[in-house]
Amino acid sequence: MSTTDAVTFWEDVYGGRPAATDPKPNHRLAETVTGLPPGDVLDLGCGDGGDALWLARQGWHVTAVDISAVAVERLTALARSRSLGDRVVAERHDLQESFPQGTYDLVSAHYLQTPFALDRATALRAAAHALRPGGRLLVVDHGSTAPWSWNQDPGIRYPTPREVAAGIALDPAMWTVERADAPRRIATGPDGRTAEVTDHVLHIRRTA
Repeated sequence: MSTTDAVTFWEDVYGGRPAATDPKPNHRLAETVTGLPPGDVLDLGCGDGGDALWLARQGWHVTAVDISAVAVERLTALARSRSLGDRVVAERHDLQESFPQGTYDLVSAHYLQTPFALDRATALRAAAHALRPGGRLLVVDHGSTAPWSWNQDPGIRYPTPREVAAGIALDPAMWTVERADAPRRIATGPDGRTAEVTDHVLHIRRTA
């Protein structure tokens, strides 16, 4: 599938539904980041902007990126309306073609999964290399199919966190895997339904 197909798909996803007025942060982000000293953070695949806005409220300076221009424009407007425009910069990037500039104390990639061609390992490797010493890469993937997921393929297989880490292939002398597990939780979908879901959580810290 082409890049044009991917852009069109995600523009239709966001443009086809009302703009979120109070998006919430992802559970694993809040769980991991609470208590860390704020710094510069890169939010890959920012979507409706719940993570970016929450991080900004905690004192982080956020660079938030998405393939969808609709998502980027809506997040920019939300940040300004909440007086967070000086802490949130939203940019459009297709990670298959470009990666944001800069160095960061945290890179967050939540549910960066797509039905289109994306060399995730290369993108996540670039994210790890964009970390400052002591910085953290948090990758949270779907480990199960929620009833409201756009992908209901019964044959889908979700790579484990250890498999994702192996694919990124980082030098253990410079990066340490601090967490790689598959916790479960009760999640609420956009239509209000609840279901038990599995998250695949990978937390890597740059040590040198």
